[in-house]
Parts: sequence; structure tokens; C-alpha cells
Amino acid sequence: MLSDEKITHTSHILFNSLINKGLIKLKVEEQEVRREIKRSFIQALKIGESIDEVVRRKLQSFSKKVVEGSPEWNILYKKFFEEEEKKRFGR
Repeated sequence: MLSDEKITHTSHILFNSLINKGLIKLKVEEQEVRREIKRSFIQALKIGESIDEVVRRKLQSFSKKVVEGSPEWNILYKKFFEEEEKKRFGR
């Protein structure tokens, strides 16, 4: 998980980029938009952590143990992570 400070910093960078490039026009206070960006980051991180837990449990359940960090583990992790994302988001 990223620290609150890093999430805040990243949300400010994103907000400033959107404003400077003219990609958004504010209908609410700037602070409210920044808060929503930060909330969205936190929610996305929590979902990623949840998917990570599911994938790791799945990999640990194999009768043939796959060593974390090995090429086989990395390939399976990525595959299962993408499958779990599809289940949750229908992508």
C-alpha cells in the first residue's frame, strides 16, 4: 500500500495535469475533486490488494509448489491476476 503522503502527492499531480491540459472544467471546489481522486486511488489499491491475496492463495494451493519469483510463478501470477480482474470487472 502506498503511504497517504504519496497518494496525496500523486492525486495533486494528476489533478494539476488535468487542469493544465484543459481536460476538465470544475463545477465543484478544487478540494472536492482532489478528495475524489484520492478516494479513487485508495479504492483501486484496495481492490488490487484483494486480488493479490486471492491469486497468492490460489498459487499456494497447488500440490506442486511454485517458487515465488520464479518465471513460472510470475507467469501464473499474471494470468490469475488478469482472470480475477475479469471476474470482478467483466473486462
